[in-house]
Formats: sequence, C-alpha cells, structure tokens
Amino acid sequence: MKALSIKQPWANMIASGEKTIETRTWKTEHRGKLLIVSSKEPDIAPAGCALAVVELVDCRPMSVLDEAHARCRKYNGAYSWVLENARELKPFSVRGQPGLFEVEDELVIENLK
Repeated sequence: MKALSIKQPWANMIASGEKTIETRTWKTEHRGKLLIVSSKEPDIAPAGCALAVVELVDCRPMSVLDEAHARCRKYNGAYSWVLENARELKPFSVRGQPGLFEVEDELVIENLK
C-alpha cells in the first residue's frame, strides 16, 4: 500500500477525520488507498507509526477555499491532496520515508480497528 509520512499533530488530525486535505509542494497521480504515517519529529504520540488508511480522491493546485480543510493558509506551489473515509488503525511502527513509499498490505490489514 502507498504510504505518506506526515508531521504531528496533522497526522492525528487526518486519522480522526478532522483534517481532510494534506498539502504538498508536489503533485501525485496516485488515487486510492493511502496509509498515513506519523513522523518521529516532533515527538507527539504516536510518533513513527501508521495511524490510518484514507482514500486519496484528488490532487489539485491549492486554493483559498481549501484552507479550512487543510488547516493552513494557501502558499505558493501548494497542492491539495483531498482525503476521504479516514479509518483509524491500531498504531504500528513504520519507518517513514520522503515521498510516497510502500508498506506491506498485510501489516495494514492486521491492524484495522
């Protein structure tokens, strides 16, 4: 499964469904399931763990209309990654990486709540 490392507290906000747009300075063609992994820095629990599976349904240039759902202001070069259907997991350790990376599907299935 494709995975994305996200700093805290935003990873927790995505897992809970509170934040439905993640912003990046790069776009992706990927659509579908995306594993949300919390980065180790800052050390906000649970750090360095897979937290949720979401559906990535769109990736578009960010607009001011996205700010509330992204929990940040529009900035130059930002893309809005539109997320739906957040499903929390029992957190399990995952070593994050830059960009999109792969995590074994079996690990995710074992930890669905």
